[in-house]
Amino acid sequence: MSSFENLRIVDNFYQTSLFFPMPTVIISTLCEDGSTTCGPYSLVQPYYVAGKDYYAMLLSCRNSSNTAQNILRTGKCAISFIDDNPKTFKEAVKLSWPGDKPSEKMPKCKFKLEPGLVEEETGEKRPYVLSDAIEVIECTWVRELDGADKDKAGELHGYEPPYHDFNGITSKFGAHFILKIDKILMKKKYSDAIINGVKAKDFPPLPVDYGYRDSKNFWYHRKTRMRAELLQMRQASLESVRYAADRVDDVVKFTDEALKTVLGVPRVFLPLVLKGCVSWAKENGVTLITEEHMKIINDKRAEEKKKKK
Repeated sequence: MSSFENLRIVDNFYQTSLFFPMPTVIISTLCEDGSTTCGPYSLVQPYYVAGKDYYAMLLSCRNSSNTAQNILRTGKCAISFIDDNPKTFKEAVKLSWPGDKPSEKMPKCKFKLEPGLVEEETGEKRPYVLSDAIEVIECTWVRELDGADKDKAGELHGYEPPYHDFNGITSKFGAHFILKIDKILMKKKYSDAIINGVKAKDFPPLPVDYGYRDSKNFWYHRKTRMRAELLQMRQASLESVRYAADRVDDVVKFTDEALKTVLGVPRVFLPLVLKGCVSWAKENGVTLITEEHMKIINDKRAEEKKKKK
């Protein structure tokens, strides 16, 4: 006999039928008058994480919300990650009431806003970001996917079919947005930690919420001390790495010392790493990659990572 109870699946199952941990973010968008409005969200997650020309997030929301309507109209938004201070979270909850117009809620909003880096660098009008955010993702909706480029703003009482499968208007009252990541912004304290090596004390105080568990409260918990669990390091044999390396390119080859530097790379990622090394070699006129070349390649990757921050 099962040790579990069978719980009925209902609307908003992630809140009503599960204890489902989620992030708490503030998404800012542009209103028709060019001002920025903000709304709290939890149904956001990474979507495209590797292997494409761009990286992307996924947002699920009501299609009548200010956020959805503004994304349908402008295609722009910013995802700001707030801290877990009770005052900060209380301010986020104040912005969450469905149906409030930006003109009604934003004058009461205590979050400080400032231009993001995209607007600063290009002059393009973009939603402002939260000044006190720990990190921000500036995004552009990929409206051409799933034929969603035909979806328009303006319907606040439910959209009629046909609906899309995964992007744009996906149901009478729902929407999903695949959001291309334009910039990741992060306060220096935390970007330094990522670049130089993260320790338990370096993790930011990001809240985790469980949605509207009932009709009265919005439940969340604050960050506690992080606990590290060592990875099970597995090294491939030099022979198996050599086998993969010899098949990456007909011209560019690796010394044994060079290959020893990637013995700890998981097998599933090894071809990608080797191809990256070969690309660098061809750009620099190298036909035999040595251990010294691998150090240069790793240093180059580290510099590129810094620039992206």
